[in-house]
Amino acid sequence: MNAAARKPKAIAPAQPGPAGKVAAKRAPKVLDKVADKVTVKAPATVPTKGAAKAPAKVAGKSRKADLPEVDAIPLPVETVIDAVRPAYWDEACADLMKRDRILRKMIPTYGPAHLVSRGDPFITLARSVVGQQISVKAAQSVWERLVAACPRLTPAQFLKAGTDELAACGLSKRKAEYIIDLADHFKAGRVHVKEWAGMDDEAVIAELTQIRGIGRWTAEMFLMFNLMRPNVLPLDDVGLINAISANYFSGEPVTRSEAREVAANWEPWRTVATWYMWRSLDPVPVTY
Repeated sequence: MNAAARKPKAIAPAQPGPAGKVAAKRAPKVLDKVADKVTVKAPATVPTKGAAKAPAKVAGKSRKADLPEVDAIPLPVETVIDAVRPAYWDEACADLMKRDRILRKMIPTYGPAHLVSRGDPFITLARSVVGQQISVKAAQSVWERLVAACPRLTPAQFLKAGTDELAACGLSKRKAEYIIDLADHFKAGRVHVKEWAGMDDEAVIAELTQIRGIGRWTAEMFLMFNLMRPNVLPLDDVGLINAISANYFSGEPVTRSEAREVAANWEPWRTVATWYMWRSLDPVPVTY
């Protein structure tokens, strides 16, 4: 099938005229079938947004030398003190359920769960670096050793520990250097932490990607999980692409252009829709 001509399965209202009537008759049945596949799908054995199947297979298949973070996998969910539901969450869910038949069935499946912000910018970014290109289990194990070595989890404590001590916790030397560089940026005030809340998404991304080891994907995770921006679409995220493929194209490979076309129907709540797409691969929420 010509990829340019391929369309996602009827996520918008049917068009008027004979063709529209046919689409209107077929779409609900097809969409209900796809949505039902989502709700009864067996949970994955480990949390992952980076792949629909085993993280190791996806990472090996999709890793790019110039984008080392595209296979990054978030660490498992944990209790976040004073976690709050984003102010826009209920409105976003209601709006998405009105306009998208897949999300109409998917969103109620996951009950009261919602996006959670950790609140500490440095920790969010450090955790995202740890999770790059390794499995959830390995990432969690490394993070726990880092917490044991640097329990205050402050930039100053990481700098005092140094690259060798961080590497001894299970980090690659390169990742240890990335975290030290990140800590140095925070300690020296080379990042405008207090101004990020007032900056637009692209401006925050531009500043964060000046730090070694932080690419667009990590910056977008920061926008979603720390600043809780409502309209982020991380097209470098393998899990999102796999979820769109499974839910809207019956598992056929999906291009970034096609994923963007589907996501156009989610605006201005692409963060929320993406979060639920991740849930369709694994019902266990994750956090940075």
